[in-house]
Amino acid sequence: MRTWVKICGLSTPETVDAAVEAGADAVGFVLAEGSPRTVDAATVRELAARVPEHVEAVGVFRGQGVERVIELARASGLTTVQLHGDESPADVAAAHAAGLRVVRAVDVATYAAEPEEARVAFREDLLLIDAVTPGAGAVFDGQPLLDAPPHREWLLAGGLDPENVAARVAELRPAGVDVSSGVESSRGVKSVALIREFVAAARSGDTA
Repeated sequence: MRTWVKICGLSTPETVDAAVEAGADAVGFVLAEGSPRTVDAATVRELAARVPEHVEAVGVFRGQGVERVIELARASGLTTVQLHGDESPADVAAAHAAGLRVVRAVDVATYAAEPEEARVAFREDLLLIDAVTPGAGAVFDGQPLLDAPPHREWLLAGGLDPENVAARVAELRPAGVDVSSGVESSRGVKSVALIREFVAAARSGDTA
């Protein structure tokens, strides 16, 4: 088993290159408003051009409406979108119809409260489970995910860093992990060294 790793919130050529060289499977660019990590579509297009085909480039959105998501994804040259918000199954279907791969992000409390039929209805390509306050760098209680494991491949986020990611992967057994603040030297500023350390730590328990 190989742990899938995404480094999110990138905004410079140096950190994009570092994530790719470290062996990340995906890199994320925040196109949602109001974040210290937000970059515009033109910048994302330039950064995504540095990403080789085998690494997924993901646009991150929050509550922007599916039409706006599709517009920005096209302007950025991206084919994968990560949706944080109150998107419906119909919104996910619309993104798919536009040729986009969809990562649906949900906080652990919301996911635990979702009826099974609602979970299945979304038909996202990947499910990302985060802390109740995404981006706060807080580790959440994973017991709900042990009591009722997600029905499909899922990614773990929320308070991950090079020091704790191996233990969290061993405990919860996600298909992959997603990190942003845990590889920053200061808020919104990524550290090349921490990116490298995180990818290595995330895969330290992998089996051949």
